[in-house]
Formats: sequence, C-alpha cells, structure tokens
Amino acid sequence: MPTRPLLLALLVAASSASAQDFSDSHLQAAEELMVVTQMETMMAESMEAMIQLQVQQSPEIKPFEDIMRSFLGEHLGWDALRDDFLRLYAESFTEPELRDILAFYRTETGQKAIRLMPGLMESGMALGQRAVLENQDELEALVADRVKRLSLGKAPATRPGSR
Repeated sequence: MPTRPLLLALLVAASSASAQDFSDSHLQAAEELMVVTQMETMMAESMEAMIQLQVQQSPEIKPFEDIMRSFLGEHLGWDALRDDFLRLYAESFTEPELRDILAFYRTETGQKAIRLMPGLMESGMALGQRAVLENQDELEALVADRVKRLSLGKAPATRPGSR
C-alpha cells in the first residue's frame, strides 16, 4: 500500500517534532512567563474552584473532597505539569516571542490583564452556559430528532448551515 510509507513518515515527523529539544534560554523564557503570569497560583485556584463546583453540584461527594484535592494536586498540580507547560509554551512560541510576551506582562497593563483574566474567563464561561440554557429546548429537540431517526434507520438530519 503506498499510504503506509507516507503514514510512517508523518508519524516519525510528528514524534520528532514533539521530542524537540529547546535551548536552556528558550525554556528559561517560558519559565519566566509562567512566573510572571502566576501560572502556579492560577492552576491551584482553578483546581480548587473546580472541586468546589463539583461539591456544590453533587453534595454527596463532600466526604471525598480531600481525596479529590489530593489526587488532582498530584496529577494536575503545578509540580506534576510544570515541565509539560514549559515545553508547550516553548513549542508554541519562539524565544523572542516569549520575551515579547514577557515584556507586555511586566507592564502595568499586562499585570492588570493577569489579575482580570481569570474573572473574564469565568464570566465568559457563564455567558456560554447561559446561552446554552436559554436554548436548551432547541438542543433537546435536535437530539430527540436524531435519536428518532437513528432508531428508524434513517440518515441523521442536519441543521441548516451545518456540515
């Protein structure tokens, strides 16, 4: 099959790109960005908010809150993901780009963006959640129609404008 060598070449290229080595200064720039943007603190706060939301939505898991916190801290905490984040940023941005981003975040406006970003993200998610809830009847009708069509062996209907 002619596609096998092509597939193998793509896999090798993808694995070598993800295994790319970065200079110490490139990784240092990524680490500086993590410090300036307070990534460790933001991750801890996000994890805590996620746990509190889960407990609020399912109060029966309250007795397991400490287990969740310990597990998530071990597997999703800064210490567990630090090196992965550094590589992610080094893969996504050149060292000069990281230095440009750092320069911005070190300004007053950049510091304000860091302070406001979590709240803006939360507000944005709330806007999305509200939009879904306001249109939940439409979604339920579309799902019910799909279930009905699938049970009758018909091709699924698509919404106008969808692919």
